[in-house]
Amino acid sequence: MNAFSRSLTTWFASAARDLPWRRTRDPYAILVSELMLQQTQVATVVGYYERWLERFPNVQALADADEAAVLKMWEGLGYYARARNLHRAAKVIVEQHGGEFPTTLEAIRALPGVGPYTAGAVASFAFGVRAPIVDANIARVIARLRHIREPIDSSAGQKLVWQQAEAMLPTRGAAARLHNAALMELGAILCKPGEPPCLVCPVKRWCEAKAPATLPVKRARRATIQVEENCGWIVQRGRILLETSDGPRSRGLWRLPQLTAAPGRRLPIHELQYPFTHHRVQLRVYRAAPPRQPGENHRWFEIAQVDETAMTAPHRRALTTLLDLETGRPKLRVP
Repeated sequence: MNAFSRSLTTWFASAARDLPWRRTRDPYAILVSELMLQQTQVATVVGYYERWLERFPNVQALADADEAAVLKMWEGLGYYARARNLHRAAKVIVEQHGGEFPTTLEAIRALPGVGPYTAGAVASFAFGVRAPIVDANIARVIARLRHIREPIDSSAGQKLVWQQAEAMLPTRGAAARLHNAALMELGAILCKPGEPPCLVCPVKRWCEAKAPATLPVKRARRATIQVEENCGWIVQRGRILLETSDGPRSRGLWRLPQLTAAPGRRLPIHELQYPFTHHRVQLRVYRAAPPRQPGENHRWFEIAQVDETAMTAPHRRALTTLLDLETGRPKLRVP
């Protein structure tokens, strides 16, 4: 192990957060954590991770589950393609690998939804494979350490960062595993966006950044697009009408039925906003009459059972708020 890695990992030994996925070498559990941590804060993931492993403790349990149960356990984390890919990966492991998690970087990379970072993380943390990994935290650290001015979200910038991650990696797999975890932690708790506390950085003598707060460089953001979403509140005799989502991101989840337009001058009974990629969605809910003939994608749910249904997070929040207000039931926890 070189001097850089020694300083980094010595700091990590005393500064590392106690996170549940760091207490295991189970590749399945590590894969679950890595997919959950994409686009989601650590504090949010911990509870989901623990509940997921209680419900689906191993690859076989997940492979045997139906998609509705998988999506329900994922509800509130968003980006549901991650849950579907995890489900598909479990099926591939059972069907093509006899239920044994693959151990090589190439075989892990071939699993559904697994990219270079996730494959490297599972290979490194579970099996001690010498594999570089680059997540958002590591990319920021490396951009500062090597004073990379190329946008890190460009192809050229990504190539530079991955090359540097490979060059920094210790030779031995066990040392590389610790190095990867420590580099990730450095970006998460010290070398954060904005002005980092460089005076207490364990690797400051290797850092080439002239103005750390200006790094990493990223391409200009796309303009936010404002979108309106009008939905119906259709309740009848203790039941509520919902419809399935048909978009690729939320397929199989339930939501309040869409209206073709806002109903005249009537005011919505509930409004909320939520982000979606580069969109900002204004969700408005209006009282509406039951359709004479519900569509194929519609279904009546008993209000007493609707909490067991997998829904998109914004629609779950709207539904829960309105049910609490209109039925006087005790307030429920919304993911």
